[in-house]
Amino acid sequence: MVPARAQFARPRTPSPDERARVVFLGSGTFAVPILEALLADREIDLVGVVSAPDRPAGRGAALQAVPVAAFAREHDLPLRQPARLRAPESITGIAGLRADLGVLADYGQIVPAGLLDGIPHGMLNLHPSLLPRHRGATPIPAAILAGDDRTGVTLFRMDAGLDSGPLIASVALPLAGSESGPGLEARLAPLAATLLARSLGPWLRGELPARPQPAEDVTLSRPLRRSDGRLDPDRPALELERQVRAYLGWPGSYLETDAGRLVVLAASLGPEVGEPAGRLVAAGPGLALATAGGLLVLDRVQPAGGRPMSGAELRRGRPGLVGTSAGTPVGR
Repeated sequence: MVPARAQFARPRTPSPDERARVVFLGSGTFAVPILEALLADREIDLVGVVSAPDRPAGRGAALQAVPVAAFAREHDLPLRQPARLRAPESITGIAGLRADLGVLADYGQIVPAGLLDGIPHGMLNLHPSLLPRHRGATPIPAAILAGDDRTGVTLFRMDAGLDSGPLIASVALPLAGSESGPGLEARLAPLAATLLARSLGPWLRGELPARPQPAEDVTLSRPLRRSDGRLDPDRPALELERQVRAYLGWPGSYLETDAGRLVVLAASLGPEVGEPAGRLVAAGPGLALATAGGLLVLDRVQPAGGRPMSGAELRRGRPGLVGTSAGTPVGR
């Protein structure tokens, strides 16, 4: 079998009157402004978009396109949606695009070495953190959970490691300590698009050097599961308040209560109390969770099968929740 890299064109620098051929790999919402920036760049030729397959969604489980695939269809861009990027036919298909450069953001699959090594000017990744901090799958929630005072976007050339390739450029964003996961993503995405737009030409012309990442201060964020959303009252309220903001949307944050699962959409910090961790207590007209360190005031919640409401509305409707225990999964 011919190695995958042998199927690609030899390295070349496009001439001044020739547009570089670029393939984009992306799936999620963060990637859409970056794809828009590529589409608007008159110095490149966007020869293909690679995205995740359509996924079942809603009660009827009808197939729904991921954001990048939906954008590509709307703008009649050449779209590929391989179930497995590592499959030989996927690599061969992308090789056939004869791309000079690959750009990736929020894609969701590991890129095989055959693609990383075969594209002449490499595969550039736009990662929503200041590498080497928060490498991995969930850098935006990780920055909020850690209480970081800043984050940002890093442009780097991918290698065989996990977000470990050499750094090309970055832009920082200060954090106020009130950000939610979706809100922070919405702020970082246009920064990433701008960073790419100003870096793409210099990179293709060989004017923008890449430097190795520092070996120290590396942190790693892992993929999130639904079970990660459980609010553990044995942790301090400060950590749980960050979790509520970080996990808003996915995987969400929740408590198991006598009235069923309670999704917590917004929370704030209350004072230290003498109640045991895990007890639901009154907080003014509302409701709070006693934790190992202070109260977590439940500002906005959604009961199972119900609508979003304030903690005060929930307490008025279910006054018997005060004094009960919460935070332990059903069956434990």
